[in-house]
Amino acid sequence: MSEDPYYSMCARSGPNCKGRITWEHCWTYAGRQIQEKWAIIPLCEWHHLGGGMDKFVNQYISLCRATPEELKKYPRVDWEQEKKRCLYLIIKKYGKGQNIFWIGVGRTVSA
Repeated sequence: MSEDPYYSMCARSGPNCKGRITWEHCWTYAGRQIQEKWAIIPLCEWHHLGGGMDKFVNQYISLCRATPEELKKYPRVDWEQEKKRCLYLIIKKYGKGQNIFWIGVGRTVSA
């Protein structure tokens, strides 16, 4: 992943980004962090360890990056329901129609 350009910028890049890039493991399964590329997102220290930490935003970003085949490896979770839950919490906190993060180069996601 260190060679992937996606992991060199904060997945929630914006004016509040501060500090070095860290990698957040967004999900646990059977008591362990999911060690798959889709479940790990790059975040600046402020968005990962500081005042900008929003777990449900980070989880939503990771689910947007996952393929159905990748999610099938974890059958005890209703991933579609988790994605809806995260989006509901994002809209509740930030409002509808807000560009609040990006998933890949040139692709923002609106609540």
